[in-house]
Amino acid sequence: MTILQSILLGVIQGLTEFLPISSSGHLVVIPYLLGWQFQAQDVFIFNVLVQVATLIAVFAYFWVDFLEIIKAMLIGLLQKSPMGTQSARLGWYLVIGTLPAGVFGILLKSSVEKAFSSPLATGVSLLFTAALLVIAERIGKRDKSLERINWLDAVWIGMFQILAIFPGVSRSGATITGGMTRDLERPPSARFAFLLSIPIMLAAGLSTVFDLINLPDPGALLLTYIPGFISAAVVGFLAIRWLIKYLTSHSLYIFAVYCTLLGLAVIGVYAFR
Repeated sequence: MTILQSILLGVIQGLTEFLPISSSGHLVVIPYLLGWQFQAQDVFIFNVLVQVATLIAVFAYFWVDFLEIIKAMLIGLLQKSPMGTQSARLGWYLVIGTLPAGVFGILLKSSVEKAFSSPLATGVSLLFTAALLVIAERIGKRDKSLERINWLDAVWIGMFQILAIFPGVSRSGATITGGMTRDLERPPSARFAFLLSIPIMLAAGLSTVFDLINLPDPGALLLTYIPGFISAAVVGFLAIRWLIKYLTSHSLYIFAVYCTLLGLAVIGVYAFR
């Protein structure tokens, strides 16, 4: 992988991790469409680094919310009133929403690893993402704020996050769909989706970092990948800010159209190759 490829893929990761168009799918599809051939170890190391970069972007954007939630949860436990405040309730709802994807992620790990090497499966999953985004716009009243979320909403959104285990199915798209089908407004649904991504991304990042340590001489590639890491973190932060603002007055249909076109393009190229 060259430095230019690293930067380009970092930008793509930063954009697509938070826009509802699937980052994992793009990291499979873009090299495939451009004919880039990378060693499996190189791809693994790069994916670990850019995933950590986008996790940093989430923390950077939501650090005030995150600290308030942690503080409220700890105070609630000490006062034996864990659900006493809205911030504490939100924290526990994030925990509840994380459990389904965490359990299924462990159970389906081998299937997920195989899917990551299949452009065809990724193309089909992008079409599925497009369908989810259309469903999000067609179902739900969109009259509920984040303050009114309850445990059933959290479980429902968490079940949607399971779909994002496979590349091509957008995590943000799936969880935003889950929120909107439970009547959440678009921006609060996106906000909950991004906060919900923190535990899963943190767990996945720690897991893969431990795997990375066991690889022979991973440091030799880091100089090439650092520019991609930086670009993923910066672009990811900007993508979060832009999407939340965009969803205050726009629908998800444009992302559905994009996923449909890209999915069909990938399937078409795969068929002709």
